[in-house]
Amino acid sequence: MKNEKVFLPILLGTNRKNRQSEHVARWVHSKMEEREEIETKLFDVRDFDLPKDHYGTELKDQFPEWRDAIIKADGLVIVMPEYNHGYPGVMKSVLDLLLKEYIHKAVAFVGVSAGVFGGTRVIEACVPMVRELGLAVTFTDLNFPQVQKKFDEEGNLLDDAYNNRVEGFLDELVWMSRALKWGRENLESEYH
Repeated sequence: MKNEKVFLPILLGTNRKNRQSEHVARWVHSKMEEREEIETKLFDVRDFDLPKDHYGTELKDQFPEWRDAIIKADGLVIVMPEYNHGYPGVMKSVLDLLLKEYIHKAVAFVGVSAGVFGGTRVIEACVPMVRELGLAVTFTDLNFPQVQKKFDEEGNLLDDAYNNRVEGFLDELVWMSRALKWGRENLESEYH
């Protein structure tokens, strides 16, 4: 199991124009692709044509690529900006398309903000929500404070310290994803 690949999709959680989170998501995705033990796919909430008059798990079959990716997934990375100490509503709408498909899988957060806290408060706001979905939160977050100073206009990272930080972030996510995968495959649960 140690060398077995894990499938870890990444969700970019904002559809805002001129979003700085996109640079972060693309950079994290590229770092994930560099690792032999990780298979990944980048999802963008902007690509979900969510209905204006309906909500929730009844809609999951309208989004088969997302549904099937999460069924296959061993874990999930969510890149999210902090908007007024909270997370974007569109991200919550996408996450709420599924429920049992998340149970006993790891989730790791990448917080993004224009201010000095780097999305710490959005991560704190998100933990109880993803816990209710059945996801298990890693203890290693990746925070991008003052994100507007971290990338150039082409999306190139300007702060090399993140190259070390992302390794610890991904190491923990891979470990937890493998441990939970073993549990899903080997231990009885009413959820599987």
